[in-house]
Amino acid sequence: MIDDEYFLAALRLAAGTDPPPAHVTAAAREVYGLRVAGSLTAAPVAEAMLAGAGARGDDGSHLVRFVSDGLTFDLEVTVGDGLIDVAGQVLPCPGEDTLVDVRTPHLTLSRRVSRNGCFAATGLPPGWLSVVCHRPGHAPVQTRWVRIRP
Repeated sequence: MIDDEYFLAALRLAAGTDPPPAHVTAAAREVYGLRVAGSLTAAPVAEAMLAGAGARGDDGSHLVRFVSDGLTFDLEVTVGDGLIDVAGQVLPCPGEDTLVDVRTPHLTLSRRVSRNGCFAATGLPPGWLSVVCHRPGHAPVQTRWVRIRP
């Protein structure tokens, strides 16, 4: 005698639509929740193309640049005491009503940009990081996710 669960599982296998494991669908939902609807994505610029002595500072800071159509993010990421500090600038300066979200998968810090497009966020956990620029009258622009390790 075949029970209902076994029979349904056999039908799913035969149809080729066996559901993915629960942890896979949970991870997919979490990732989908991190998207910013309607946003443009700024791509990273190769470290060798950054001006100066290189992409890594003497103090352990790391310089990262992201570029999209008409907007550039310059980020200086510093790791200290197991936490991440981000100092950034959006160019050209997008205006005083612009907000920047510095995001990790579990934490978002919103900052208003200064008159010259600068912002900072401190005390972030190490791991994945993305920045989103919200300009009035424009679609949001987000950086790709980058992994910052201590």
